[in-house]
Amino acid sequence: MTKADIVDIIASATGLTKVETEAVVDGFISTVISAMKDGKNIEIRGFGSFKVKKRKGRVARNPRTGEQVMVDEHFVPVFKVSKEMKLVVNENLKKGT
Repeated sequence: MTKADIVDIIASATGLTKVETEAVVDGFISTVISAMKDGKNIEIRGFGSFKVKKRKGRVARNPRTGEQVMVDEHFVPVFKVSKEMKLVVNENLKKGT
C-alpha cells in the first residue's frame, strides 16, 4: 500500500477531497519526523509508538573485503506496534488461512 492508496481510502471514507486528504497525511508525516528529529517519542494509543533509539558504536566487518570498520554511535527511528493492533492483525490473518 502506498501513500496515494492511503489518501484515496481516507478521502472516500471522509468525503474530503484527495488534495485536502493528502495535505493532512503529509502534515501527519512531517509532524512525526519533526518530533523525532527533536528526540521526542510519539504514542498513538491502539496503533503504536514512534521512538528514537541510540545505537552504540561498534566494530563491524565489510562483507566484501573482510576488513574491519568502526561504526560510530548513531540514532535510529523505531516503531513499536501496540498490543491491540498486534492482536487484531494476528486474529484477522489467522481467520484468512
